[in-house]
Order: sequence, then structure tokens, then C-alpha cells
Amino acid sequence: MLAKKVAKLINEQVTLEFYSAYLYLDMANFYADQGLEGFAHWFEIQTQEERDHALLMRTYLLNNGVHVTFGTIHQPDKEFKALIDPLEAALEHEQYITGCINKIYGAAAEEKDYRTMQCFNWFVKEQGEEEKNVGDLIKKFKLFGSDPKGLYALDQELLARVYTAPSLVL
Repeated sequence: MLAKKVAKLINEQVTLEFYSAYLYLDMANFYADQGLEGFAHWFEIQTQEERDHALLMRTYLLNNGVHVTFGTIHQPDKEFKALIDPLEAALEHEQYITGCINKIYGAAAEEKDYRTMQCFNWFVKEQGEEEKNVGDLIKKFKLFGSDPKGLYALDQELLARVYTAPSLVL
């Protein structure tokens, strides 16, 4: 049985992961409105990943006898003006989520909940990848985004991204 503190944090994280999916879909909408289908596609895949993270955490809670509760998913409140704005907001959000995942991991360590620590090793690693991916995209945008041909090429590159479902075994 999970410690109440750990279970509460994971339950809260489920809602945060669904919010992340909602936020990224809003970012996809921004880019779709701008005619940048590749950027929109990249964020649509991010949406799928975040939804899957929420479902994995939900399954983990259920597998450990914890009642899952969903919190309110708030409307995204970011207003984007420049094309780089969603990218920078995404990095800031991923850094926030990393802090939340670390908090769960730390609580599990305090409780000597090795099963949760093992499960959340995957999420810790995943957050490193998430931050790197969006950070790399920001670098590319800063290099090529002000040139129309460069922006087009980057948009086409992002359009080729393929969704891969997570392979975490609970």
C-alpha cells in the first residue's frame, strides 16, 4: 500500500499531466492558426504523451489499491503573440513538471517506497528527455525561425515526428 502522502502527490500529478495535454493542445491550436502544421503536429504528439503519462500514473495508483481522484483541469491562460512564445512556455512548463515529479520521488524516498521510486525512475528520465527536446527545438527556432525558408524547413521536419507510446511496465 502506498503511503497517503505519496498517493496524494501522484493523484495530483495525474491531473497535472492531463492539464499538460490540454496546454499542449492549446499550443498546437496557436501554430495551426499560424499555418505551421509541423509545429502544431509536434505539440499534438506532446499532447498524446502527456495524456499517456496521466494514464500510466492512474494505472499505477489502481494497481496499488489507491482510489483515483481527478482534479479540475484549468483552461490554459497563456497568450501567445510571437512564434517562439509557445516553445518558451513549454520549456517553462516542463521544468515545473520536473519539479513535481522530483517531489513525488522525494516523498517516496522518505517513505522508503522503493516500488514507487522504481516506477518514477522512468518519469525522472522522461522529464530529462522532455526538457532536452523542447530546449533543442528552441535552439533550432532561434537559428532558423527568422528566415522564412528556414522556418519552412523546420516546420517540415516537425511534421515528420512520429508518436511512440511509452514502454513503461507497471
